[in-house]
Amino acid sequence: MAVPGKILCILMLLLHKSSQQEVFNDKDTLNHPGNAADWMKTLDDEKLISTLTIPGTHDSLALHGGPPAECQAWSLENQLKAGIRYFDLRVSGENLKIKHGLIYQHTTFPKAFKTIKNFLSNYSTETVLVRVKPVFFFKSKVPDLVKKIILNRYREYVWIDKTVPRIGEVRGKIVFVQKDSFELGIILSETDEKDDYIVTNVKVKEEKIKKHLEEAAKQCRAGNNSLSYSSGTSLGKLSMKIFHFWPKTLAKQINPWLYKHLAEEFEKNPKPCFGIIAMDFPGFDLIQKVIKFNT
Repeated sequence: MAVPGKILCILMLLLHKSSQQEVFNDKDTLNHPGNAADWMKTLDDEKLISTLTIPGTHDSLALHGGPPAECQAWSLENQLKAGIRYFDLRVSGENLKIKHGLIYQHTTFPKAFKTIKNFLSNYSTETVLVRVKPVFFFKSKVPDLVKKIILNRYREYVWIDKTVPRIGEVRGKIVFVQKDSFELGIILSETDEKDDYIVTNVKVKEEKIKKHLEEAAKQCRAGNNSLSYSSGTSLGKLSMKIFHFWPKTLAKQINPWLYKHLAEEFEKNPKPCFGIIAMDFPGFDLIQKVIKFNT
């Protein structure tokens, strides 16, 4: 029996929609089941953290401030449930407020730390990497204030040594990574160079990301903890005359390309390790694609 044209169109539309990958997300709700919340449970306890490919977010709690400032849509809790395991926290002032630029993100480091700790209490097979980046006011005081909180209240829940841990040593713990003025935790090597975050041409950005991931693979083989960014914006000193992208508008174009690029890299034998990949507005399927490198 012939299917009426209107019904056929609806079926084709639904089929097309179901086949689309969620590589970009700008909604605050997490509609997927929690099957990514404990993805690390199958990892070998003897694997070093530096040998993993880890989904992360850039400016992880930048949820407020409009197009120039917003880099994520999911709350910290939803990012954790979606499988994100690296967080970039920009911390300012004696109250340890989380900021993006000068814009307060309506939370603090102690609140963010407690959210991650509570998540790990429920999902003890997981480990979460955290970078604290002191910014703006009283930035020189931030490292000592963070250190005081950690050592006085939470020493048993964190890894702050320089030695790269094995998975079995840090399940249920927060692993701090150190860079610049924050000197707690394992040392982090960034593949991005100065001003790589400023983007006026998507193709150029794609080539830079490809180059950075190639460098990350080398660092991973050498046992280093590597960090690469897929994020960017046109807001910067090179964009005074040419402006094209806020973080969200760039992520809409970069995330599909990144998904496809990672899919191609995954097919290599052996699969490369890329360390931490910090993204803006990642969708659930893009996060899953990053996680898959660890299988």
